[in-house]
Order: sequence, then C-alpha cells, then structure tokens
Amino acid sequence: MSRFSRWLLGLLLALSWSAAFAAEYRPLPPAARGGLSSDWLIHDAARNRLVLYLPDYHNPALAYYQWVSIRPNRPFTISFAAPKGLSVFLDNRLVFSAATSASYTLDLAKLLPSGSVPGPHLLCVWHPETPPKLTTFTNALPTVRTAADKSVVSPVAVQPLPRGHQGQNVFLCFLLLIGLLYGGIRSAYQPGFARIYHFEGLWGKATNDQDFLTKPTVTWLNLLLVMVFSLSFALLLVAIHTNIQSIIILRRLFDVPESAIVVRVLFYAALIAAFVLGKYLFLEVMGYIFDVTQLVIVQYREFMRTILFMGLFLPGVMLLYLGLNQTLPETVLWVSNGVVSLMLIGTVIRIGRTLHRRASLLNLHLFSYLCATEVIPLIILLKLIVFTY
Repeated sequence: MSRFSRWLLGLLLALSWSAAFAAEYRPLPPAARGGLSSDWLIHDAARNRLVLYLPDYHNPALAYYQWVSIRPNRPFTISFAAPKGLSVFLDNRLVFSAATSASYTLDLAKLLPSGSVPGPHLLCVWHPETPPKLTTFTNALPTVRTAADKSVVSPVAVQPLPRGHQGQNVFLCFLLLIGLLYGGIRSAYQPGFARIYHFEGLWGKATNDQDFLTKPTVTWLNLLLVMVFSLSFALLLVAIHTNIQSIIILRRLFDVPESAIVVRVLFYAALIAAFVLGKYLFLEVMGYIFDVTQLVIVQYREFMRTILFMGLFLPGVMLLYLGLNQTLPETVLWVSNGVVSLMLIGTVIRIGRTLHRRASLLNLHLFSYLCATEVIPLIILLKLIVFTY
C-alpha cells in the first residue's frame, strides 16, 4: 500500500470516528459565575467523564452536574421545584435533601464548608427514581436585609416555600367553577341529582339499591358529574403535591411542567375521567375471563354512584386546604390523604357489599374476581396517591 493510500485510509477512519461522536461533542462550558447556566452535564460511565447534556441526543438521567464559581462571602441563590427525595451535592458532598415535594430556595455559598476558597465547585442534582426537572432550576434574587435584620444572628436553614401561596388564586377559581357546575347540574337534573346525592339512598335498603342499579349508566347527568368529580379530584391531587407524572410511562408521553398549575389540573382531570369511564371496558374483559359478565353492569353502576357521592366532599377538603395550609400544613396533608383513602376504600367496600347481595363472596371464584378488579387497583392507587407523599 502506497503512502498516499495509507494517508487516505487514516483520514477516512478519523472522519468516521468524529462523525460517530459529532452529535455528542461540544466544548464543556466554563464554570458559571454568580448564577446557574442553562448548560448541564451528565456522567459518561463508559469513558468515566462528564459530557454536555443534549436533550435531543441523550436519554434523561437521574443525576445532572454543573460547574459553578462560588465565593463563600457572595450569595449564590437558586430556586427550584423538587419532588420528595431530590438531593443536591456540592463537590460530591450532600448539602440538601427534599423532605417533601415543594419549591425551595438555596444559597449555595452558605452551604460550602468553612474555609472553602473561591473558585469552581461541582454542583450535582440527583433523584433516585425520576429525572430532575432542569427547567425549574433558576437563579433567585438574594433577599435584601435591613440594618435591623443584620443585627440579629439566625441559623442557616433551608425552608420550603409556603404551600398555600403558589396557585392559591387558581385553586379558588377552580373551586368557584366546580360550585357553579354542581349548581347548574342540580337545577337541570334535579330528580337524578337527588337520587345520587342522597345519604339514605346510598346506605339504604336493597329495594332502594335495586331501583338505582337498574337505571341507565351512560347518561348526560352521569357524564357531567364524572367531569366535575374529575376536576375536583385533580384539584386536590395538585394541592397536596401528588405528582402523578412520577409514573415513567406518563412522563414519557406527557411532559407537564411542575409550575403550570392550570395545565396540571386539567391533565389530571382528563386522566381521572378516562380511568372512570374506561373502567367499564376493564370490567367487561375481567368479567369475560372469570365468567361473571352478569355482574359487570351492576358493579360498574355501584362504582359510579359511590365515587360521585363521595366526590361531593372533595371541594370541602380544598376549602380546608386553602384556609389552614399555611398554619397547619401537616394536619391538612393528613386530612387530605385521609379523605382520599376513605373515598377509595369506601368504594371497594360498597361494591363488595352490593356484589355479595347477588352472589356470595365466600365463593372463591367470585372473591378472586373482586380482588382482580377492585382490591389490586385499590392498592396501586393508594401507593401512587397516598403512601408516596
């Protein structure tokens, strides 16, 4: 092989190697001075180095890095929305961990160990299950302190922003809309509305149950009430900071920003309505598998009646949240989760009671069907909505 041929072959190999990494290669950004930059790094395990994160090229990671230039005596304040369990590291040292899902503000300069010298430091944000939302990490203006405040020495602590502050007006507008919808539906469909939202009818005798369970399921009244119930439930889920998008499949399909409260409420409402209406198809499939198709329509009607009745109390829980969340946040969280748990568990108990009247649940076959259609979905919903937060 001639010298020219060897040179041409080497040139082709070099070009092919550079083309393979062209999408990934960029010069690493310098250390950000005085604030965060929009450039983040991820760890390349194969070559054991940090590379520039390109959203259109790399898959989402659980840990993101950034070089920041910090002076211990100069504020370096950042704010971000963090799910429960998100951790922040400086130079591979844990400096913050989110105890609850909320918005936080940190001064990185105060989190450096004593005796640190000015210069570049490696910032890392990490979550064990879901990729951190990089778009929520922004530079925050330092708090201006008066001369009187400077004379008071207070310990450095990281506190979450008040839960009831962000989106409070949005919550109030949605509550007003829900109240108007309930009032309009009651005026337009008064007999059917009274039949559903009647306490004695819900826990009454079998004759009253038979009268309700023989009514048509897909009516304009039921569809409108499902829409209002979904909106009420979604509003409560957003208020108690339950992030349904932690589900990997949903995060892949829909990327809803943490700060877009209206979009999140509508997105969650659509998911809940799809779950309520789509459960009938699920029951039909399971009823065919277990050969109990004669019980499917009764089970679904009981499911609809029970959740619609219990959903009437959700706006009251939202009023409690808006009124007491800033003063008693933990109490409100326990009450909210308790109401959601009671609604889910009560629905399963009511459905089991209705099915037991038509075929004894002591039958192992029917009991297995109830576990497959109600108990197992109940456990999944409790894990996603209540026990996680």
